[in-house]
Amino acid sequence: MIRELLAGAAAGAAGTTALNAATYLDMAVRGRPTSSTPEDTVEKIAADVHAAIPGEGETRENRVSGLGPLMGVATGVGVGAVYGALTALPGRPKPMLGALIAGGAAMLGSNAPMAALGISDPRQWDANSWLSDALPHLAYGLVTAWAFEAMQPDDSLWSRITR
Repeated sequence: MIRELLAGAAAGAAGTTALNAATYLDMAVRGRPTSSTPEDTVEKIAADVHAAIPGEGETRENRVSGLGPLMGVATGVGVGAVYGALTALPGRPKPMLGALIAGGAAMLGSNAPMAALGISDPRQWDANSWLSDALPHLAYGLVTAWAFEAMQPDDSLWSRITR
């Protein structure tokens, strides 16, 4: 199971790169700004647990700006690791189903804390907001599942993806 967990974590890192690329492509094509929700989440968590983020002014803001995306990386790698560990159990999902599961889990893992903290309310999102969130998470799921499959020692990647 350790091998699957590590392969899943590496696949999750690859998926996170795909998610970030899809997000930045969307920003470049549509000219939309970056979201402040990761930084808002860092601020809210820090306030709720009474943890001070060191520094003042721009130094502190830069730390918060770094911590927000790091939470996203941790979510992506963590979901990938869990995905890998679950594949060690009987009934491993086919890669396309696995992609949907991984993408959905990553979307839930990033949006549920923000909703619980009152940072964002997905129930209030319009269709455009949902697409801006769902499509990069789909890219995450596809790359995570396919990268995980590519690391498996058995038959060819293509046969596993198309089965």
